Amino acid sequence: MTLSQPPKSKANLIVEDDRTGLKVETLRRALADNLFYLQGKFPDIATKNDYYMALAYTVRDRLLQRWLATTQTYLQKNVRIVCYLSAEFLVGPHLGNNLINLGIWDQVEQAVSESGLNLKELIAQEEEPGLGNGGLGRLAACYMDSLANLEIPAIGYGIRYEFGIFDQEIRDGWQVEITDKWLQYGNPWEIARPEQSVNVKFGGYTEGYTDDQGNYKVRWVPEYVVKGIPYDTPILGYKVNTANTMRLWKSEACESFDFYKFNVGDYYGAVNDKVGSENLTKVLYPNDEPIQGKELRLQQQYFFVSCSLQDMIRIHMVDGDSIETFADKFTAQLNDTHPSVGVAELMRILIDEHHLDWDKAWEITKKTFAYTNHTLLPEALEKWSLDIFGRILPRHLEIIYEINQRFLDQVRIKYPGDDGKLSRLSLIDDSGEKYVRMANLACVGSYAINGVAALHSELVKSTILRDFYELSPEKFSNKTNGVTPRRWMVLSNPRLSDLITAKIGENWINSLDELKKLENFVNDAGFRQQWREIKQAIKQDLAAYTEKKVGITVNPESIFDIQVKRIHEYKRQHLNVLHIITLYNRIKQNPNLDITPRTFFFGGKAAPGYFMAKLIIKLITSVGDVVNNDPDVRDRLKVVFLPDYNVTFGQRVYPAADLSEQISTAGKEASGTGNMKFSLNGALTIGTLDGANVEIREEVGAENFFLFGLKTDEVDQLKAQGYNPRDYYNSNLELKAVLDLISSGFFSHGDYTLFQPLVDNLLYDDPYLLLADYQSYIDCQDQVSQAYRDQDNWTRMSILNVARMGKFSSDRSIQDYCDDIWQAQPVKIKLEPYIQGNAGLKVK
Repeated sequence: MTLSQPPKSKANLIVEDDRTGLKVETLRRALADNLFYLQGKFPDIATKNDYYMALAYTVRDRLLQRWLATTQTYLQKNVRIVCYLSAEFLVGPHLGNNLINLGIWDQVEQAVSESGLNLKELIAQEEEPGLGNGGLGRLAACYMDSLANLEIPAIGYGIRYEFGIFDQEIRDGWQVEITDKWLQYGNPWEIARPEQSVNVKFGGYTEGYTDDQGNYKVRWVPEYVVKGIPYDTPILGYKVNTANTMRLWKSEACESFDFYKFNVGDYYGAVNDKVGSENLTKVLYPNDEPIQGKELRLQQQYFFVSCSLQDMIRIHMVDGDSIETFADKFTAQLNDTHPSVGVAELMRILIDEHHLDWDKAWEITKKTFAYTNHTLLPEALEKWSLDIFGRILPRHLEIIYEINQRFLDQVRIKYPGDDGKLSRLSLIDDSGEKYVRMANLACVGSYAINGVAALHSELVKSTILRDFYELSPEKFSNKTNGVTPRRWMVLSNPRLSDLITAKIGENWINSLDELKKLENFVNDAGFRQQWREIKQAIKQDLAAYTEKKVGITVNPESIFDIQVKRIHEYKRQHLNVLHIITLYNRIKQNPNLDITPRTFFFGGKAAPGYFMAKLIIKLITSVGDVVNNDPDVRDRLKVVFLPDYNVTFGQRVYPAADLSEQISTAGKEASGTGNMKFSLNGALTIGTLDGANVEIREEVGAENFFLFGLKTDEVDQLKAQGYNPRDYYNSNLELKAVLDLISSGFFSHGDYTLFQPLVDNLLYDDPYLLLADYQSYIDCQDQVSQAYRDQDNWTRMSILNVARMGKFSSDRSIQDYCDDIWQAQPVKIKLEPYIQGNAGLKVK
């Protein structure tokens, strides 16, 4: 393969800057130069990865022009900056998204093609950064996209995990975790900034002393110190010049090599500090069952928060600004409880290092932080045992006790004699083994608290944070989640995006409410036909991928019924399986049954230590092995588990769905964003009134949404009455037959013990009410099957789902945060034109 050069001519002597130019011939030159000078390769020996890297550097150069102009503008204008603190950023591959946002897809595709290469193959070459478990990290990535798109000054702070969320393989039906080596071939999108490294302390003890003015002070004497190295990645808005920074921190030893130990023969000891320090950011969220895992997770959280706050203060004071105006320059959004130790860390920095008095430091801290709660599940409301917390962060534990004492003194004045409220509001849980409650710390130390969907926000106020709401109702608001249409439509579904743009123009990409104009075409038979043809072509693509990936042949004419998300009991993938077995039993009873063909797709990862979630995956694959190979079924049903769910996976699957399964127990899902991505791509939803499903149904219309199941208040009422799942088992013959078939070993080669933990859990506990919702779900699925037979009306419903999804853009979410919480304003970025005579370096 050769990278042929364009013919030389006098016209070629007058050229754009090779680093920033956007013409095809300029891009080709840049591609050739980067292959040669950055990869050190020529075409005869270059690999596909070399070509990808060369193209990535070519695109990154165009980003750098905007990135540096953005940074320079922010420094010159002294703007207010939003800092988004998140332990996860699931950004997805950069190349395709950056081509979309730069508006240069066509030029680059032509330049690559004329160079003898294929753009799609190069895009597929990129390793996806697996820096998140799922929705939390993906939301952070969508929000960074929208912050740049709305031209809001922002920095995203997180962790540069060397190994991200594990790669998933399915072996003998079971999930197997494989190390995610996303950095093994390098990352062309990031730039290391070692000169801006910071030191982070751990362990040790504290000691009191008196300063020169006679004031009592505290000194933290750490057991060890770790260095944080920032790695910066530009995050560009769509066809704007704003490129904000995602700054991820890597841990390193302050001294990587001990020559003394080496010289006396202690070769392991010579690099021990390096190994121990680098383990801190080695892997995303270790399985936190062992005590070491819990310690490492707390260390990770404190490490990135401390690095980030030190960095923010450095930026603030670089021009001589006073530390007392810090909260005017920065606002820090806590993305769930993971970064909430930042409240204590900022207090430590202000008191111990900048020597502010307590009241002034607390005033600054409370004006800096805002807290987003993402869940109603107890495991996400983190708490740390005092033993672990005090051993790792002794100074912070002292500060938290002081915050707590002062806070509870205020509570006593407002609620005299109410010991129960004092206990619930306390930052320290002392009901048994003592714990630090991180959500309580976030609430006390933040000026704003929000949920992420209307229902979720109301439940937050009435359940887990009720006492805080009663104490400070003005802090609470709702900010319904959203998704970026740039990645989740323009990039992942170009055929449908092109059809929409042809009808209503391209403004919808930046203003998703414009999709409403599609309603004008819902009665246009020709438009509906085009819509159906595009959906069918996308389904055929997924069918081909499925056969190649897992060897299962599926029917593209069948309903593509898709549930892809993290595997968890509350998300109820196993309720979906109960429906599959119900249909299977009906076919076995009547092989000639007239049934609407369906292909059930599943995808998602189970936490490595979550046994029940792993067993659900095994159940899905085992049922698939039977159903897919039973001649009586005659391909009317197929069950597919596609491995290794990630952003790239989602871009392939969301556009192909006919039916989106959003079937969590009402009151358990905070919001969800997969539900939005499916609907935005034209899938119809079957779902409970949970999370953002409620608002999606309100927007798209009840007639375009398949609703089933108990409502939140009905769930609470049923549990309060004393829920007995066996009552449903004994009174429902179809349900009994399904569970009995699983128990018999039919799907496990006669091993009746394999799925017994799952069946027993449903029969004797059923915490997520599958059996209570079973019949409603089955009836609703029967309605889906009937509705799908009327393809023309189904297409109408699909169009209306897309047309009415404007509310669920992350641009709207971020604008709500800017207006109601952050008080952040857009800042226009101007690019200076390239003038060859002015291109030389000029140091003032």
